[in-house]
Amino acid sequence: MEKTDVLIVGGSAAGIVAAVTGKSTYPDKDFLVVRKEEQVVVPCGIPYIFGSLDSTEKNLIPDAVLTKKGVNLKTGKVVSVNQEEKICKIDDDTEIGFEKLVFATGSVPHVPKWLKGTDLENVFIIPKDKVYIDKMLTKLGNCHNIIVVGGGFIGVEVSDELNKKGKNVTLIEILPTILRLAFDKELAIEAEKILCARGVHIKTGIGVKEILGDKKVSGVLLNNSEEINADAIVLAMGYRPNISLAQESGLSITEEGFIAADEYMRTHNPDIFAVGDCAEKRNFITRKHSTVMLASTACAEARVAGMNLYKLSTLKTISGTIAIFSTAIGDTGFGAAGLTEEMARQEGFDVVIGTFEGVDRHPGTLPDTHKQFIKLIVARESGVVLGGEVMGGASVGELTNLIGFVIQNRMSVNSILTAQIGTHPLLTAPPTTYPLIKAAEDVVCQVK
Repeated sequence: MEKTDVLIVGGSAAGIVAAVTGKSTYPDKDFLVVRKEEQVVVPCGIPYIFGSLDSTEKNLIPDAVLTKKGVNLKTGKVVSVNQEEKICKIDDDTEIGFEKLVFATGSVPHVPKWLKGTDLENVFIIPKDKVYIDKMLTKLGNCHNIIVVGGGFIGVEVSDELNKKGKNVTLIEILPTILRLAFDKELAIEAEKILCARGVHIKTGIGVKEILGDKKVSGVLLNNSEEINADAIVLAMGYRPNISLAQESGLSITEEGFIAADEYMRTHNPDIFAVGDCAEKRNFITRKHSTVMLASTACAEARVAGMNLYKLSTLKTISGTIAIFSTAIGDTGFGAAGLTEEMARQEGFDVVIGTFEGVDRHPGTLPDTHKQFIKLIVARESGVVLGGEVMGGASVGELTNLIGFVIQNRMSVNSILTAQIGTHPLLTAPPTTYPLIKAAEDVVCQVK
């Protein structure tokens, strides 16, 4: 039987970060990552394989990320975990003994059981699986009319990328607008307009009743009885935590279907941790259980687990997911962090909304200058920022992260007003009208 000090099950973003952070924190311990994939794709880069990258080979995480840090790597599928004896069994009958175990088993695409026709040829999901995606790319190359079901981030990005390749793409979303779970209506509508202008056909407020075809897909039947022809269907209907192994091993599972974990990412067994999409999450602001699954959140959880494997630090905990999203449609970026206005009001917060529209460079006559819109959701009584949404150029990504820092540190609008910033004509908005500060000013003016 093989032995290791720390065994990480799963080799995507969370597994990698848990291993590397753990090895850096406890260099005298042996770390072993067991993953079922020969090669690991960059999760967030998967949609761009279908257009901009044109190949999975350009979207791989190199094994050197682990091996250069002294982390051992084994390819195989873990079939069982014995908590009491601290033994893990691999599908090649290898047994591995461990002191500490980290579940980083991720998530799997959600395919509703009620949806008829999902087993037809040319009906695809979007797993984090290089072999599957390679086969999918080959088949999609021979398809022209493609329907994407699901208007979240993956569905929108895949639709845009397939459209770039000259495909006739129809995106179907049951909610009133695309990206509706991350953005308030006004920003979601803007994203929809841009995607439409780029050539993607969008149908919102309607769901798919059935996938049509005989052996091979021929189209979809919508809830309003409309039929749309298609050569291929891509199901982007969300993901579910991959918890089967943990559940079979006897770990506690939450009502939402995640591995129960505390703020140190420990399960009910103090020697077993869970990180990433498979692990329990709470909303940073409301403290309610959250089903948000993001690579950035997974990596934050993995760092916390890696640092707390053998000794706990009261300072190194994760207090919930802020849910920081960003995407780009063409050269327009969209970002959101924390609660939307709609979510905040539904939770019962008394909020003030601050907005500002400016430009992301100065002067605005510089090449590649974009309009930049920001919206802050602020608690009226305390002035603490609960959420923010941004639309603009490429700088939107980092501005969204900045709002995330503001939320995590429970900053008020008054703190933002007195914040010191660095600006440059080619890199940022002007110091006189920095959007985050101007939106905070808008809030303060309303509560005087």
